Amino acid sequence: MKFDVLVDVSLQRGLLDPQGKAIEDALPTMGWTNVSNVRVGKSFQFVVEAETEADALRVAEDMGHRLLANPVIEDFRVVAVHPAARVTIEDAP
Repeated sequence: MKFDVLVDVSLQRGLLDPQGKAIEDALPTMGWTNVSNVRVGKSFQFVVEAETEADALRVAEDMGHRLLANPVIEDFRVVAVHPAARVTIEDAP
């Protein structure tokens, strides 16, 4: 069975985030004066073939630990694991 997976990776709390700071500094000049503590991260979407949702979750967590996040400076979390949407020929562009 195929599962859609979403994993978010972000810098660990307490580490400087220069990209987030640059965005935060630009926001007031664009009219957003009510936004603070901007952090930049990355998001991974992929499909895992596994027997169960729990197995797919284990694969996603293993990928997060071993490949997607740098454990020295980043944290990750598996945001979603659910059966993949079935696409039919009618859905194709």
